[in-house]
Amino acid sequence: MTQQVPSTEPELAGVRNFRDVGGLPTVDGRRVRQGVLFRSGHLAHATGEDAAFLTTLGLHTIFDFRNGADQKLEGPDVELPGVRNVNLPLSDPAEGAEFWKMVRDGDLDQLREILSDGKGAGRMIASYRTIIKHRTAEHSKVLHALAEDSVPALMHCAAGKDRAGLSVAVTLLAVGVEREAIVEDYLKSNAKHRRYKVRRSGSADSAYSPEVMELLSPLFDARAEYLTAAFDTIEETWGGVDAYLEKGLEITPETRERLRERLLG
Repeated sequence: MTQQVPSTEPELAGVRNFRDVGGLPTVDGRRVRQGVLFRSGHLAHATGEDAAFLTTLGLHTIFDFRNGADQKLEGPDVELPGVRNVNLPLSDPAEGAEFWKMVRDGDLDQLREILSDGKGAGRMIASYRTIIKHRTAEHSKVLHALAEDSVPALMHCAAGKDRAGLSVAVTLLAVGVEREAIVEDYLKSNAKHRRYKVRRSGSADSAYSPEVMELLSPLFDARAEYLTAAFDTIEETWGGVDAYLEKGLEITPETRERLRERLLG
């Protein structure tokens, strides 16, 4: 039996992991408005019907956090009429190119070498920490844009899990969404119909064997420990969310208030 997806989250044919972030609760009893902030995987393979649906959302801006290597692999996003596309790569185009080539093409011994004994999860945790600590300019741009005029907005990367997940999390922290609710939304990327399709070269039997998929799982899972590492980095580096937003991202109290006005019901 196929999993039924609620009507508020259409199962798009060529776009993975699409959802509205609306409805999440804030610590002061408000909720994120429906129809103002969406997240998804890349839009490069969106069908005509997918594009027609996305056009009905009235999007102002699409934030694409992929780098050049991602875009070369998957292709550019489909163009939606009247929608501004902003590309803000959240990882160095050169970082990990050889690693991801190994993920796609490596044999079992090579995958064991780079991913076994917790190395896969360790890499993901380090990546989350690095993005929070060193990509403050990009996250600042996103929040300032949202505060000014860029809603409704859609945020995506390749799978819609890591880079988009962090940018959505930072946005939700800025408007006071409960941390547990942020993690709960992030973990929704694990649902079977949302997951990124792993592409491997070679015969199906060896390329997608149970051991291979087990080794790859830390890279393609959404795990609470990854997002917790990002939250811990905020605490360790800035001493808390307020200081992170003010000193790290240069978000003034006035800008935060404008964000709340735009995103909260």
